[in-house]
Amino acid sequence: MAEPPALVVCGHGTRDARGRAVVAAAVEAVAARLPGIEVREAYVDVHGPAVDEVVASLPARPDGSRAGVVVPLLLAAGYHVRVDLAEAVAERPDVVVAPALGPDDRLVDLLVERVEQAGGAGPRDAVVLAPAGSSDEHAQEASAETARRLGERLRRPVRLGYAAGPRPPAACAVTAARIDGAERVVLVSYLLAPGFFQRRLEGCGADVVTAPLLPDDRVVDVVLERYRTA
Repeated sequence: MAEPPALVVCGHGTRDARGRAVVAAAVEAVAARLPGIEVREAYVDVHGPAVDEVVASLPARPDGSRAGVVVPLLLAAGYHVRVDLAEAVAERPDVVVAPALGPDDRLVDLLVERVEQAGGAGPRDAVVLAPAGSSDEHAQEASAETARRLGERLRRPVRLGYAAGPRPPAACAVTAARIDGAERVVLVSYLLAPGFFQRRLEGCGADVVTAPLLPDDRVVDVVLERYRTA
């Protein structure tokens, strides 16, 4: 029986020490759930280890079986997934890239829990989902789908406001909700870890800003499923 392929968990990268620690802990949690399988940490930006170098370092299997699976620790399939990760495995046909983590109902469950932990949303409150943002239309579609699913769960419309990139910016979405008569605005962070973007959301003028998704075992569950189905 062929040895299971290595798992490369690939995050975006951040200069924020707390964010790095949270992501590293998530990778450790993934490894703890996969005894006997090699789990490596990699990043597409900001700092190393760089994903292309990690992929290149995976030893080829003598029997020609799959050597590795790259699971993006990213919430949407934007440029980093469709271009950076695709390029990282271009010369390694024995390494594949799994889909991004979202959209996924387990992540929506987690977003609902973060709203509840922050005190919930009242009947006259507006809810804004705040992804990091990407110019890639596939990523924008994924964020819109997550907002739709969150709206179904919360039984109310959910606006989109991005931490960076496409319009509307999160601060503008908050302002628009107030102009439309919202009693309060709940800004739902659709980020994995603390860092620059989370601080930007906290400065957008919302009444409530929820915590990032990590740490939470449901994120680990999605990573494991992406690995196993790849």
